[in-house]
Amino acid sequence: MNESRTAWLECLIVEEQVEFTLIELCRATGASEAQLASWIDQGVIEPKYPGSTDAPRFDGSSLRRGRTARRLAHDLEINAAGIALALDLLDQIEVLRAQLLGR
Repeated sequence: MNESRTAWLECLIVEEQVEFTLIELCRATGASEAQLASWIDQGVIEPKYPGSTDAPRFDGSSLRRGRTARRLAHDLEINAAGIALALDLLDQIEVLRAQLLGR
């Protein structure tokens, strides 16, 4: 008997110029404000206006990193410092791949 399987792919297309508030980023990533705060402290996500009197805003790259951080925290139970390290290593891998393809 042939068994049919359906796979669902969920994606969100966001332009890099789009900005999110902290609450919007929480909703889009599925992370809590406390999680985002710890990730910001560890440098996982960087607000666009750090240290200013304006409320922090986040761009599309923050959304991408936040979703990856959420998966690492949820699926692998990695803490904020581990997430920061993992994302730094993933960034380095991207740079190296780009260099290899550029040659």
